[in-house]
Amino acid sequence: MIASALLTAESFDDARYDLPEGGQWIELVRGRVEVLSPPEEEHLVAVLNLSKALAEYLNEHREGYPCFELGLLVKRGPDTVRFPAISYFLGGEFFGETDRSITDTRPALIVEVMSSNDRRRSLNDRVFDYTNWGVEVLWIVDPLEKAVHTIRPGYANKRVREDETLTGSLSWRHKATAQPILPDFRIAVADIFTPPEYWRTS
Repeated sequence: MIASALLTAESFDDARYDLPEGGQWIELVRGRVEVLSPPEEEHLVAVLNLSKALAEYLNEHREGYPCFELGLLVKRGPDTVRFPAISYFLGGEFFGETDRSITDTRPALIVEVMSSNDRRRSLNDRVFDYTNWGVEVLWIVDPLEKAVHTIRPGYANKRVREDETLTGSLSWRHKATAQPILPDFRIAVADIFTPPEYWRTS
């Protein structure tokens, strides 16, 4: 914790670039600033591979769009702003959230990568914040287990292992738009954790 006074999302956003790490790995939790560890290589590899798979999916489907490290205002009074690795939006203006630093628009799906001890310690709080806010699907990417945990409020959590395939589903429907959430999306879980060739040889 750095700040003694409670911040709003707006004052936090205004002050971010004066905070440690230029505000890059900073979140606001119940009005107070928290500093996260910079992501490790496994985090960067997972986000890179998922972003490429999402780009290929959107090339064909043009359904929704992802934002990366976007601040999500998940709670007011006191304010909490989380920065998941990926937020996937359906509805509204296409790429309408892309230029924002913080938004109170709920994504249909959130991807978190558990690549550091502090992200693991805060996982239960994060899941609670997202689901209590109304996010319908969470993918928790775990580089240690080489697995992805899928969470949907009201349903049993599921672990998709390294030898399995992570998919979207026709049964996942965004409440605001009634659109399926990534219904034809597929990626082998092993591919999420595999560095690209240029990464391994550099």
